[in-house]
Amino acid sequence: MKVSQVIANKPINALYSITRETTVFQALEVMAEKNIGAVLVLEDEELIGIFSERDYARKVILQGRASRDTLINDVMTSKVITVETDQKIEDCMQIMSDKHIRHLPVNQKGKLVGIISINDIVSAIIREQKAHIKSLESYISGNPYS
Repeated sequence: MKVSQVIANKPINALYSITRETTVFQALEVMAEKNIGAVLVLEDEELIGIFSERDYARKVILQGRASRDTLINDVMTSKVITVETDQKIEDCMQIMSDKHIRHLPVNQKGKLVGIISINDIVSAIIREQKAHIKSLESYISGNPYS
């Protein structure tokens, strides 16, 4: 399975972003409203960072910073690892595991087209396995139309 298949199962316009001048509090509001664990930081439509719940815990709370006064620019992860739509999800799982990250922005021919989470990948694998099981059950029962 490829990243493009995972992206295809996400809601249209599910790419939420903020700017480097956004406060941490405003970013958290977006994340809570959209029920997401990370938000992309864009400047002139170019990806310059990502801000996640983990960034909040480690770079804001544990350092005693105030969410309403701290800018995303000061706490975002700026070295963002991205993947391409034609990459295998197994590659994404390996990257996430090796780098201890839960979100990967997705590019297609150099243009940002989405973001996938570990949850998106697990859900896609479950869907694929269910379809495979159903196919095998149909084969075993001799009924190719069930």
